Amino acid sequence: MDPIASVLEKVKSFTKSSQDLVSRHFGFHENPSRLNPIDILKRLQRETFSDLMKLRERQEKVERIISSQKLSKGGPFQETSTHVRGEVDVLGAILLMGNTDEESFNGLNKEGVRPGLLSRFVFETSLRETDRLVAELVAGYNGAGSHRDFLGGELSLAKVFYKADINDWFSAIAIPVGAHFRDIEASTVSSYQGMSLTEVSELGPPLLSQHNGSAIGLTFRKSNITASLAQSMSNVEVEQGLTAPNRCFRTFGQVTCHILRSLKLSLLGCHQVLTSSSNLHSVGAITVPVSFLRRHTATEPEPSAPPLEMSRNMNHVSSSSIALKLDSLMDESTKLGGWIEIQNSREKQVKWSVSITDNPEDEVGWGMSVGGVVDGSRNHDQFQVESYLKFNIGDRFRLSPCLVYHTNSDGRTIGLMLKSHWSL
Repeated sequence: MDPIASVLEKVKSFTKSSQDLVSRHFGFHENPSRLNPIDILKRLQRETFSDLMKLRERQEKVERIISSQKLSKGGPFQETSTHVRGEVDVLGAILLMGNTDEESFNGLNKEGVRPGLLSRFVFETSLRETDRLVAELVAGYNGAGSHRDFLGGELSLAKVFYKADINDWFSAIAIPVGAHFRDIEASTVSSYQGMSLTEVSELGPPLLSQHNGSAIGLTFRKSNITASLAQSMSNVEVEQGLTAPNRCFRTFGQVTCHILRSLKLSLLGCHQVLTSSSNLHSVGAITVPVSFLRRHTATEPEPSAPPLEMSRNMNHVSSSSIALKLDSLMDESTKLGGWIEIQNSREKQVKWSVSITDNPEDEVGWGMSVGGVVDGSRNHDQFQVESYLKFNIGDRFRLSPCLVYHTNSDGRTIGLMLKSHWSL
């Protein structure tokens, strides 16, 4: 080979290798048409991965900023939603009775027949995933135990309920307003007392539906046994004719055993203590005054001893009740239940009731209840029967014609009632 040609070839190869080295070092690119498609794909993959990492870093920064703002400004109601539901119940009745006096109406009212209109609005908020806060507003009949106790169009606070599920086997509740002992273990909380005999019978013994003012309670669960304990405080009038309020303390206990999947047996007890009204003064709601200083004053001789009933009211008076309740779910819509309650007070009474209901969602439902009161003196024995049909009109409206028979020492009453229920 010619030496000159050999030297030129070496110079060309050196120049090309130097150019390639400089291009790789300084990032110079050749003509895209001369690049390998595989190299192009690799380069695009590297650039895309780099952009994705940058976007991820920015997203993490934004999330950290938002979480820090939630921790600084958040509270127990953060990220919670309040569920609102409303219900309207109307009950009209045609009563056939021997006497239309006060005592005849009171007899029906005490057993649960409460004609009128009742509107309820329930606000429920979930706190900390497992806790619940419930407030209920009611307009209409207030369920205080007398047919004269109507609220008319006034909307009032009927219940405030807070339940904390500590874990799977322990929960605690606090009810500062509108407490009932049936709220201790109930899955749904409501001040609704029922407007007909069957509804009242399904709620259970009367001690579960007593108005207890304010209450606190604990519930323990293990296997198929549930135990509840509660304490309540309220102001009541012991005897008619005595306008001074008496403070009532009630201690409640309940043990429930699920014998079978569809059979539940409950043992309930309530001890009640009425304190003297001579030293009580109104200090407001959910306030308990405790005095540890006593003023010794000279006592003057009384001219005459007060009557027996009056002296009982001026001192601490206690009474107790015990009840047994059985519930059975026969199928998806048919329920059979019964209870008996023994009241150990000045007038010993035994109250009982048995009810059966069949309320399918898409068909005509029906129900029937039989109950009564057995008094030791047999002067206040009562017996009542109710049967009804339930027609579901749409998803939110129900219409129920009812027939009621009630008898006591004052006479007999037959009632034809028509009840409607509308859920909002």
